[in-house]
Amino acid sequence: MTPWHYEDEMCWIADCEACDVPMVVWRHHGPTPPPPSVARMLEHLARVATSQFGAGEYVIDQTMRQIPEHFHAHARRVWRGFNR
Repeated sequence: MTPWHYEDEMCWIADCEACDVPMVVWRHHGPTPPPPSVARMLEHLARVATSQFGAGEYVIDQTMRQIPEHFHAHARRVWRGFNR
């Protein structure tokens, strides 16, 4: 089972089964939650991502690739590459 990090009446946050990063999912079905709801969900996701990756070590990706009809967003770790 995938780890769950947060849930309330609006959303839940768990690790994405496809890409293994924290993902927030709106409990209501549809692609466009009201802007205040999006802001609240992204705040929760940022808190979880900061706890897992560290401040400034992730980006929020709101592109809904595989499930475009249901709002969700991922917190993806920043790839910094290697300095030589």
